[in-house]
Amino acid sequence: MKILANDGISNSGEKVLKEAGLNLLDNRVSQEHLIPFINENQVEVLLVKNATQVTKELIDACPSLKIIGKGGESMDNIDVEYAKSKGIHVINTPNAFAKSVAELVFAHFLTLIRFLHDSNRNMPLEGDTKFAFLKKSYEKATELSGKTLGIIGFGNIGKEVAKIGIGLGMKIIFYTRKPKTDTISLEFFDGRTIDFEFTSTNDKEAFLKEADFISINTSETTEYIIDTPEFEMMKDGVFIVNTAKGGVINEVTLIDYIENKKVAGAALDVFETEPKPEIQILMNPSLSLSPHVGGSTLEAQERIGTELAQQIIDLQKLI
Repeated sequence: MKILANDGISNSGEKVLKEAGLNLLDNRVSQEHLIPFINENQVEVLLVKNATQVTKELIDACPSLKIIGKGGESMDNIDVEYAKSKGIHVINTPNAFAKSVAELVFAHFLTLIRFLHDSNRNMPLEGDTKFAFLKKSYEKATELSGKTLGIIGFGNIGKEVAKIGIGLGMKIIFYTRKPKTDTISLEFFDGRTIDFEFTSTNDKEAFLKEADFISINTSETTEYIIDTPEFEMMKDGVFIVNTAKGGVINEVTLIDYIENKKVAGAALDVFETEPKPEIQILMNPSLSLSPHVGGSTLEAQERIGTELAQQIIDLQKLI
């Protein structure tokens, strides 16, 4: 079985595939040359991340494909339903990014409440001349402990966000379109486990009025989850982090509510106009920003590789 990991695969994933006797091609092919390469080499498995687009046209043009795999949870660069209709197995790794994204959520929350996003800009410029002034500017910080963390989305990432919040002493509430109950297990270094049962709410207004901090960890939507009506429902001085998808929060409206102090600070890892965020977003001093790196940890990439490899090995027996 010939496998093309066109956007790369981790060393651990490569090792698992090769130990199973599978042929992992050592190539990276541009989008315009991908169809002829797949056909010339009779590639049966195409693995991608975000760069490669697996369209209906590619699927029709490459009859040798039996498996298409995506590292991560989102499948928006793959025509999934069409691939399945052609009898192609489509696989992904929805759990691999969860811990990495959750940790980034709190990296941003802690950055915001301690003004690190601002002090890291100003200390190199004025730390030697305005030290006392800067110290006073950042003295009204706050703590996460004892605050209410509102999580939008009850999937793998949302649950990992909740685990960290619990560890920091926060009260956890979830919002989903349909209420559901699930158990979250915290595993400790000494082998002990503590279970917490949560039931989400679909009462958006009550959820937003209660939350001091909001983490958006929902799947892709066709409309804003957070826009003017939702901002109006929120507490004054709320903090918001979006690591889900660009387009789930109205960024223009977000700026308005930052300027009128309704929102104390916000962080974005994803953007409506990605990969070219609007300049007013990039320059706003109340925003903590990162360039869509939620799953960009060495550990996450290793998990992605090994999970994809094992799924391929299991599917090979059925094909």
